[in-house]
Amino acid sequence: MSTESHHSAEGGGKVVLAIVLVAAIYVAALVAGLPQKATALIVASNAAHGATEHADGGHADAAHADEDHADGEHADEEHAADDHAGEQAGEAGHSDSEHADAEHADHGHGEGIVAPPVWTVIPFVLLLGAIALLPLIPFTEHWWESNLHRLQLAAVLGLLTLAYYGFLHEHPIDGHFPAHYIADFDADGFNWDEVTAILGGSVAQEYVPFIVLLFSLYTICGGIRIEGDLQANPMTNAIFMGVGGALASFIGTTGAAMLFIRPLLETNSERKHVVHTVVFFIFIVCNCGGCLLPIGDPPLFLGYLAGVNFFWTMELWPEWLMCNGLLLIVYLLLDELIYYRRETEADITRDIRQIRHLKYMGVWLNGPLLLGVVAAVAFLDPSKTVPGTDWHPWLYLREMVQLGLVATSLALGAREVRRANSFNYHAIQEVAALFIGIFVCMQPALQILGLNGKYLADNYLTSPMHFYWVTGALSSVLDNAPTYLVFFKTAQVPGLGGPTAGVEPHYLTAISLGAVFMGAMTYIGNGPNFMVKAIAEKSGVKMPSFFGYMAYSCLILLPILAIVGWRTFR
Repeated sequence: MSTESHHSAEGGGKVVLAIVLVAAIYVAALVAGLPQKATALIVASNAAHGATEHADGGHADAAHADEDHADGEHADEEHAADDHAGEQAGEAGHSDSEHADAEHADHGHGEGIVAPPVWTVIPFVLLLGAIALLPLIPFTEHWWESNLHRLQLAAVLGLLTLAYYGFLHEHPIDGHFPAHYIADFDADGFNWDEVTAILGGSVAQEYVPFIVLLFSLYTICGGIRIEGDLQANPMTNAIFMGVGGALASFIGTTGAAMLFIRPLLETNSERKHVVHTVVFFIFIVCNCGGCLLPIGDPPLFLGYLAGVNFFWTMELWPEWLMCNGLLLIVYLLLDELIYYRRETEADITRDIRQIRHLKYMGVWLNGPLLLGVVAAVAFLDPSKTVPGTDWHPWLYLREMVQLGLVATSLALGAREVRRANSFNYHAIQEVAALFIGIFVCMQPALQILGLNGKYLADNYLTSPMHFYWVTGALSSVLDNAPTYLVFFKTAQVPGLGGPTAGVEPHYLTAISLGAVFMGAMTYIGNGPNFMVKAIAEKSGVKMPSFFGYMAYSCLILLPILAIVGWRTFR
């Protein structure tokens, strides 16, 4: 085991102390009443927009909030319900509802809001270009391996985006942290309110819950070891992916990916041709397997928060089965006919001789903790009451519970398990460094998309197939959760209601499948993609570059998604 892994495994105590410090700060904030006030603002804002039908309780407070906000600038109930859906989903921590109000320019309180010019997406494009190209250039290859350097570049490009809003944007923008408001510009100076709104939405509302969730699943799964060495033949690998893809809908794509990627890599440690196996793992376990329940993938969870019935996504099982079944068939054919035959006889013999049955360690502690993380995400959303009560959880209580579960795993779990897993924090640090820049830099792109979504729907998106491909294409290069929400609201029919929250079922199917499946098209389409890439590289697998990965996805995944789309929406 590497020295880095040893120190990381031993460094769990420092992480626990850091979590204790964060918990102490949160308790102090509770004493000051700050999280409670933030939650009250969220509930009042939801009630003021006339959307209490999405909440489980708190009706009396909702009525009060409606009176307090009756200032003559209310939107009608249909438009208000659209606003509320975006606010609920944003507070779930996976999306910035700032770009979800697709019809917001038509709302009475949103007059004067104008999308930023197209050139403001340049920092975002530059960041994507850096991720794609810097690892390939000999002069920058080693420089880019440092997470500190990644963070520095992400910070510079993020500051450029903030500078635009601070100095050049001369129109108000939507703010959504902790609740919806209008951030006006300062005609005589720096637009502090707008910069604060962008940071509140992208960092406080999106990034913090996003990275806490990934960190929690990553660290807790690092304490579970599936030990053994099965024969690394095509069928064994396909079974790993099939089981991981099935569990992805129930413990989340991130949880399933973190649970299965290490044993898959260890099983294939004797093989030379492993890259394609990891790529298919990303396709299936990190993305396409997670469409059966809202907890499977962040976009579907946003739909649930916006009013979609929790079990409606189970109706997507034919598409789930077709997509993942075709991927597994293609994998079996490629590995059996091409890659497995390229392995040397010595490697195959060594693989067979080193077969050991699977053993499971750390499951009794970390298994329930993993389910606890899933439960915290599902039930501790400030915009919704805890089932069976009329209590709205305090802001960031969800994240504190997740960190508490991490501390429990590190404090009570066996260090030997993490050492055997070669566990370290490099992969999550890489994701944290890059995605803070991604979340900030993509704000102009998502605002442009959100404010023009209705126009696109009225003029270009005239069928479920259109929604499938446009949602999917944008989910490939933007975070798939806010992209889902933009098109969800674009397709929503005011007053329709029902188990699909006012979206015609075929359109909701198209939006859901596009966001979930096509998040696999690039490394940045979904959070687990980058984490699996980093873990594989730390294990000695030379993963393809950004464009190299897209070659796999365009040649293999895209035709399968075309078949799924044609079969579903023809």
